[in-house]
Amino acid sequence: MQMPPLDPGILARRSQIVAALRAIVPGEGVIDDVEGMKPYECDALSAYRQMPLVVVLPETVEQVARILRYCQDEGVKVVPRGAGTSLSGGSMPVGDAILLGMAKFNRVLEIDIANRCARVQPGVTNLGISQAVAHEGFYYAPDPSSQIACSIGGNVAENSGGVHCLKYGLTTNNLLGLEIVLMNGEVVRLGGKHLDAEGYDLMGLMTGSEGLLGVVTEVTVRLLRKPATARAVLLGFPTESGAAECVAAIIAAGIIPGGMEMMDRDAVQCAENYVGAGYPLDVEGLLIVELDGPGVEVDYLIERVAGLARERGATTIRVSEDEAQRVLFWAGRKAAFPAVGQITPDYMCLDGSVPRARLVEVLGRMREMSRKHRLRVVNVFHAGDGNLHPLILFDANDADELSRCEAFGADILRLCVEVGGVLTGEHGVGIEKRDLMGVQFTQIDLDQQMRVKCAFDPDHLLNPGKVFPQLRRCAELGRLVVHKGQVPFPDLPRF
Repeated sequence: MQMPPLDPGILARRSQIVAALRAIVPGEGVIDDVEGMKPYECDALSAYRQMPLVVVLPETVEQVARILRYCQDEGVKVVPRGAGTSLSGGSMPVGDAILLGMAKFNRVLEIDIANRCARVQPGVTNLGISQAVAHEGFYYAPDPSSQIACSIGGNVAENSGGVHCLKYGLTTNNLLGLEIVLMNGEVVRLGGKHLDAEGYDLMGLMTGSEGLLGVVTEVTVRLLRKPATARAVLLGFPTESGAAECVAAIIAAGIIPGGMEMMDRDAVQCAENYVGAGYPLDVEGLLIVELDGPGVEVDYLIERVAGLARERGATTIRVSEDEAQRVLFWAGRKAAFPAVGQITPDYMCLDGSVPRARLVEVLGRMREMSRKHRLRVVNVFHAGDGNLHPLILFDANDADELSRCEAFGADILRLCVEVGGVLTGEHGVGIEKRDLMGVQFTQIDLDQQMRVKCAFDPDHLLNPGKVFPQLRRCAELGRLVVHKGQVPFPDLPRF
């Protein structure tokens, strides 16, 4: 596939840009050789790759501000990057843009148990926050499957969730404050340790903005006390529909589990071979339901959940006997993505959300699509909130299979919108869903969203090519004049 032409003016000035960055970030903070930049050519959506113009790794807020101010003045594009675990291509480089890596911002700045919060830099891993406060009996609730690697700054950018988001919320529900550097180099603080912030909810606006509005340099997160009791229940069903119906029944009964995940037969078998979590191998659908709270309440809810499962044909009901077994049950689910690598050279992990009541229908139609596109699909998802993560199996070395995989994924996402859901639950739009935005939003919706983008980044320099199918000149947005530069990556280089 052909790439759109890069800005020749920027490419001609590359040596000047590199020199300017070295003046801001001395030592090894600027990487401009091909070998050194190779690890940054893609994120976790690895089917698409492109080398950045140059990589810069700042260590201080002042350096970030100076870099962005320089780029604003010189008209240089910037792609912010955390740990690079984005599954939507949100941190994929652009050939005529600086890649701004935030990995060196990796310190826990303050733990304030009295106010039940912690201040951390954006490069701290999601799991690292919980580990830093575990000795006090606290933890940070959102826990995406990549929590061992993904950074909290990336979690803010994508509004990440995880297996416990059903009860405890996504990233946006667990933030108290942010420090942001805008494209003009201004440093802005939003919120703080207090429960709520005055004025407009700019922190809510920044969360999930995918690096298009500013660069996060500090995050204040809410800490929760570990529940007195937490037990996980494995529920195995002879049909996928039985498991999906049980999900809806549990929520309809007024029970809000700490987490509720569903896996199909292939996912169960891969995870069991990979981890040995004790999953039953004779089921078509497996639910992991975690109940937490006071011991008496948990015991009562386990019985209710077990009863609902039996009514829907469950053939396996297994309750964790201790903390080690509960963790093991979840270890299989959290390792499901890498475990699927046992049965396929490559897979594309999608992310769409549907109403829980439509799960049975959606699963059935995905199986029909699988036959149509001649590709297998493995289902692993956050069943409690209807957030699907279908894994489409393919071989990236086969151009036809990749094309069919892209078409299959687009059909699944269109189906999500058709049944009343949305294009993304937690992975973001990035480049993966960018050209499908018109399926969910009208042009008026998209223009209004771009007006927000223009208020923060009028020259469209931050994370170009992501989210919006078309760029429009901010000064002429009312007349809907398409930006001459269009969007990077209308066609993408393939792996």
